[in-house]
Amino acid sequence: MPKQNRVTPFGEIIATPERGTFMGNRGLLHDDGGKIIRPWKVTRWLVCVLEFRGRKRTVMTPGNYTELFFLDEATALAAGHRPCAECQRARFKSFCDAWGTANPGDGNAARPSAKVIDECLHAERIASGDSKRTFMASLDELPDGVFVTVPAWGDQAYLIWGDRLLAWAPGGYGERRRQPKGEQVKVLTPPSTVATIRAGYVPEIHRSAVALS
Repeated sequence: MPKQNRVTPFGEIIATPERGTFMGNRGLLHDDGGKIIRPWKVTRWLVCVLEFRGRKRTVMTPGNYTELFFLDEATALAAGHRPCAECQRARFKSFCDAWGTANPGDGNAARPSAKVIDECLHAERIASGDSKRTFMASLDELPDGVFVTVPAWGDQAYLIWGDRLLAWAPGGYGERRRQPKGEQVKVLTPPSTVATIRAGYVPEIHRSAVALS
C-alpha cells in the first residue's frame, strides 16, 4: 500500500503509488503507525530536493517530520510551500528576491526573511477548519506556473501554461485545454506567490507539461 504523503495543488495529502520530483515538509504530521493525523504542524512549509549531500532518510519514521512529495515545484507552491533555504539555497534566494519585488510591504529589506514569508503564506493558505484559502481572479491576469480551477469545469486543478490549461494528476499533466479568455477562476496558488511568479520567479514544471506543449 502506498503511504499517504503525496500533496495535491489543493494542499491535500493523499496516498498514491506515483512518485514525486520534489520533497518537502510541514513538520510531524503522522503517528507511530504512519497515519496522517494533522494537515500541518509548523508554519514553515518547505519544498526540498530529493537528494542532498548523500543524506538518507526512512520515510515517515516515528517521531520525525513527515516527508511529503510533490509532482513538481509548481504543485508545491500552489499548496502553499516555498523553497528550502538549505537544500535549495539558490532557488530560495531567487524566490526571496522576486518576493521582495512583488510584495514590498512585507519586509523592511529588499530580500525578506524566511520568517516574514512563512507568516504571510500561512495566512494566505489556511482558512477556517484548516481548509484551503483561495481567491478569484481573471485568468488573463495570471502568469504561467499558477494553479486554478475553472468553476464551469468543476473541481479539477489546472496549471496555466502558455495559452493552455493543463489538467493535474498525480503522475503528470494530462488533458490540455485552451484558456477561456476573460474567465473568472479560483486561484489555488497563494496571492503573494502569484505575485512572486509574476515578478520573475519561474517554478520548475514536470516534464509531462513540456511534452504537451
